[in-house]
Amino acid sequence: MNKDITLAVGEATTLMPFLLSSLTGKSRDNIKSLLRNRQVLVNGEPVTQFNHELKPGDTIVISAARHTGGLMARNMRLVYEDEHLIVIDKNAGLLSMASDNEKYLTAYNILSTYVKSQKPSNRIFIVHRLDRDTSGLMMFARSEKVQSLLQRDWKRNVTARTYVALVEGEVTEPEGIVKSYIYESKALVIHSTPDPKRGDLAVTRFRLLKSGKEYSLLEIKLETGKKNQIRLHMQEKGHSIAGDKKYGAMSSPIGRLGLHASVLAFIHPVTGREMRFESKVPAKFRRMV
Repeated sequence: MNKDITLAVGEATTLMPFLLSSLTGKSRDNIKSLLRNRQVLVNGEPVTQFNHELKPGDTIVISAARHTGGLMARNMRLVYEDEHLIVIDKNAGLLSMASDNEKYLTAYNILSTYVKSQKPSNRIFIVHRLDRDTSGLMMFARSEKVQSLLQRDWKRNVTARTYVALVEGEVTEPEGIVKSYIYESKALVIHSTPDPKRGDLAVTRFRLLKSGKEYSLLEIKLETGKKNQIRLHMQEKGHSIAGDKKYGAMSSPIGRLGLHASVLAFIHPVTGREMRFESKVPAKFRRMV
């Protein structure tokens, strides 16, 4: 197919029978391939479900090119990709992977659709996660082998993980370090303890970027990557991350969690090259300080 095809819907129906009757010479498998490759747009939005309901007046465009906009454009930016891995810059509010409450709108699912549009057998594998309300840089593997190589020696492979945090209160220390032992209770709540027998060591370093009377901006570097580590340690310092009610915040000035993954650097597991990616600090963070 060398050019786009535009079709008008005249009566209520569903997508598959409409396309079978409108696209002469196209089989059911051909149409499923178009849907999988996000080449079928209904009123400007790519649709992948063959039973999508149509109504009179709808406009269908069969795109000559595979479509990668839509959900991806609204929720993340593709920073880097090769045959082994993908790095994205995700927006706050997007889950890394499916939960009981959200199966579809996740970074994993959007990327999975994207790689399958390149080749139906392609797959994507989670390497690490960001909290739903944390924005910034995340990496995915394109094979189980690469996933294993990265995760097996994560501390050596990942040379830098830096965050920028908007925290409550005026931070006066130019830099500091927080160490504790972190464990998860049966109620799935993360706790911190000085007792090494009760949890895993978590180490968080911070550096003051800018401080104000109500909020401060910190650069945070992880020496360990425990679940909710930064959020818990900032609460322990008396400077909860803005918008983080779960860990003691009293305010939500930017309408989201004030945490952004700004730097991700690692040794490429296949080529051995050092890779470094940076993401700009959201303007909302800077405006508060």
